[in-house]
Amino acid sequence: MKATTNTLLSSAEREAVVDMRHAMHRQPELSNNEWKTQRRILETLASFGLTEVTTFHKTGVYVDIQGLAPGAGRSIALRGDIDALPIEEARDDLPYRSEVPGVMHACGHDMHASIALGTALAFHRMRENFSGKLRVFFQPAEEEEPLGGRSVEEGNLLNGFDAAIGFHVRTDIPAGSYGARAGAVTNSSDQFSLVLRGTMAHGAKPHLGVDAITIAGAFINEVQKVVSREMPVDDRAIVTIGTIHGGDARNIICPKVALEGTIRTSSPERRAQLVRRVREVAEAVATMHRGSAEFNSQFGDPPVINDRGMVERFRHLVFQSLGEDKYVEGSASTGSDDFGFYSGCVPSIYFWFGSKEPGNEAGVHTPTFGVSDDVLIPTTELAIQYCMNLLHT
Repeated sequence: MKATTNTLLSSAEREAVVDMRHAMHRQPELSNNEWKTQRRILETLASFGLTEVTTFHKTGVYVDIQGLAPGAGRSIALRGDIDALPIEEARDDLPYRSEVPGVMHACGHDMHASIALGTALAFHRMRENFSGKLRVFFQPAEEEEPLGGRSVEEGNLLNGFDAAIGFHVRTDIPAGSYGARAGAVTNSSDQFSLVLRGTMAHGAKPHLGVDAITIAGAFINEVQKVVSREMPVDDRAIVTIGTIHGGDARNIICPKVALEGTIRTSSPERRAQLVRRVREVAEAVATMHRGSAEFNSQFGDPPVINDRGMVERFRHLVFQSLGEDKYVEGSASTGSDDFGFYSGCVPSIYFWFGSKEPGNEAGVHTPTFGVSDDVLIPTTELAIQYCMNLLHT
């Protein structure tokens, strides 16, 4: 028997969830600058009686809801991210479109945060009906360093917890459908910068100099062999050169080229190895061409690893409450998410909710991305059901 929809949230809670989504979409804020968003979350929580909250990572918020019923006393965390992207919105059809030039919620974080809000409000109202504790994170800075997920890990904010739940809109899954899969569902994303140095000379006498542009070209070609010849295919390894800057004039042998890029893999075991090999290739190519290399890297998002048992429990819930046709396992992503810091601390699930339908078919991180409000309440109620399920295990 399928569960009735729209029964776990009160009318006031449903209104608050939709209002939060619209307000965040109108007033998006970039990573580490989510001050208005933080204040709006605090005020909304307080209006429903949730006044004992904690701030973290400057602009983040988390709230604990303690169940009053006897039982197993488990502790579950749920995350909604809150930051936006530096993209100009191109959706004139939305009455709640972004009012901030050059900034929009192009990755669904307004949806994620609103789902987290509804979950917190419902559990606060139902606290006499469950045992254990639910911690709801409204996490800033998923998109850019310094990452909010790293603050959760470094602040030991998941110590003593049994599990964590994250979720993300997915544009290749139909609206009203959900999915998850066990194992690594995103890649890690580590950043690197590289300065290649040569020696300046006249463009007509290249033998008197060392051409940094030639070194850069060789590096760009050689580094891809690390992926194609040294990494297993199922690691989903990717090395991307995102920026390259060098040269002052067309008739001068360039003495310096600066590059930046990302290094991605689904393998926690080979993550450091891949970064090391990119460094070694850069230094070896530079030496071969009589130049030098300065390589710097920074670990970013770890891969998100889904716990098999939690995925199976989620699949069963979707089958029972919505029907088997509403579950789409989905493929793993080569993108990244700092929910990987959560899954590195406790058993976790990062499930997908679909948004694809006529009018909402654009991908994330694009000016025409959008998700219907119709997805919001059903996904919130599914998250509530799943949290309750885990707490009563």
